[in-house]
Amino acid sequence: MSSSDQISQATGPDAKAIYRRLWTYVTPNFGIFVIALVAMVVTALTEAALVQLLEPLLNRLFVQKDEDIRLWLAGAFVAAFILRGLSGFATEFSLGWIGRGVISSLRRQVFQRFLELPMRFFDKEDMGPLMSRLTYNVEMVAESVTSVVTIAVRDVLTVIAAIAVMLYNSVTLTLYVAIVFPFIAALVRLLGIAFRRYSSRIQDTIGEVTQVTEEILHGNREVKAFGGYEYEKERLVGVDERNRLQNLKLIRTKSLGVAVTQVVFGFGIALVIYIAGGEALDSDGSYVGRFMAFFGAMMLMLQPVRRITNVNATLQRGIAAADSLFRVMDEQVEVDTGERELGRSKGDVEFRDVTFGYDNADDTVVRNISFTASQGQTIALVGHSGSGKSTLVSLLPRFYDIDDGELLLDGVPVQEYTLDSLRRNIAVVSQDVVLFNDTIANNIAYGQLKEHSRSELLQAAEAAYVLEFVSELPDGLETRVGDRGALLSGGQRQRIAIARALLKDAPVLILDEATSSLDTKSERIIQDALTKLMKGRTTLVIAHRLSTVESADKIIVLDQGRIVESGTHAELISQNGHYAALHRMQFEES
Repeated sequence: MSSSDQISQATGPDAKAIYRRLWTYVTPNFGIFVIALVAMVVTALTEAALVQLLEPLLNRLFVQKDEDIRLWLAGAFVAAFILRGLSGFATEFSLGWIGRGVISSLRRQVFQRFLELPMRFFDKEDMGPLMSRLTYNVEMVAESVTSVVTIAVRDVLTVIAAIAVMLYNSVTLTLYVAIVFPFIAALVRLLGIAFRRYSSRIQDTIGEVTQVTEEILHGNREVKAFGGYEYEKERLVGVDERNRLQNLKLIRTKSLGVAVTQVVFGFGIALVIYIAGGEALDSDGSYVGRFMAFFGAMMLMLQPVRRITNVNATLQRGIAAADSLFRVMDEQVEVDTGERELGRSKGDVEFRDVTFGYDNADDTVVRNISFTASQGQTIALVGHSGSGKSTLVSLLPRFYDIDDGELLLDGVPVQEYTLDSLRRNIAVVSQDVVLFNDTIANNIAYGQLKEHSRSELLQAAEAAYVLEFVSELPDGLETRVGDRGALLSGGQRQRIAIARALLKDAPVLILDEATSSLDTKSERIIQDALTKLMKGRTTLVIAHRLSTVESADKIIVLDQGRIVESGTHAELISQNGHYAALHRMQFEES
């Protein structure tokens, strides 16, 4: 049975299409594949030759006592084993080369797609399953490719060569053995459906295990602070138990398939022995060598047939893994329909009846928002949590596209600008500071900011008061910050984020609770630096503490996604509305 037939019969047309697509990752290594193919052919022929050598060994050397053939047979066996060793090495190394190439290509393409996918995708996907696709699933795909190639070529050729040896020595006995093959083929087809179902479930549970593990690693302080040991242990036990049970189901099905195959093959062997015994009674002494060569070829088939039955589990696991990877790779990337290159923006921002809602929301998050921010103005957005402030500013750099209305920069809809040129003109400092496990310097001069000189980096670090704490570190700016900046305090992480925005020197600035993690002293220092940075730049400020935005040119008050008030601090206080109530509440708390 060919590899293509196995895929078609066991898994259907969809799986066949997935596997065909998977093979496009093998073709770049076609030269290496040819080497592996030739080596596997040599392996199969060598193993058949070793079995056939049993006939002259028994008949001519032991029965006929032919002294001349002794040296020839010894040399033939040595040569066959040397050839078998060389071809085995060439097969394993070549297929290993191809397998690692497939892993690298898939991993890099999936990672590239992660970089290109829109924010909406990550809003609805759990991080654990996505991480397991990049680690566990790609390994399953490579194993599928190499194992299936090995078995589909080497083992199938070995079976064919063994059948040729059997036919050469006894056509009658070969026909009796052939009776068992339809039963084995039917078994392979039945097991394939179960293999793929369990493999897909195993990969899902691996994603759940990764998710729980990632959460407790990143939330270790919360686990300790709130005594979450037992709760987290129960979570892990739950997902791990589901993984264990699905693996046991796969092992049970796989083992049952092997056992049934061996039993069926055993009936074939018993039938051959019974028939051969009858023929031996009417034959001369030469029948012993021919029968042993036949029997040796038949036994040679046993392990390849067992692996051919077994490979279905690996094949289905690889197809299920490839399917999960291809689904990510087929996701729609960020739509960049803009053709206009934006140089340095003036910074004129306008929202015209902007409406937006997330895919999984029952209603819209922001509704009919309209306001303008002229060049150099500071616009503050305030309101209760969940009022839509952060969502609103996320629309400007097109992390999300608006559903209705218009959002303009310098009088042009943001959709007309290329994403890269639009985002080069916007700097963002958020409450949830993201730092990478690299040096402080590389976190400040991140991405496109690498093009800035060292002196510019130092100026930004000094303006954000990063040098104030860096001077106390042994490696200075080359100090590594740890996973997500874990080796730094919240205030230090915030200063690095502000230094990054200072270095970018963008005409539009978004500050989303940018000073929330700072103590009073640090906040006052950073607020001075931000005041200098904001001069001449259009700034959208989200602030919980109203004292930090009292000097804004305009304060916009949001409630349930709508603008309920707007004006200066003095105007809003005199109106005695939402803003005044928020201000009184914070004043009383102070």
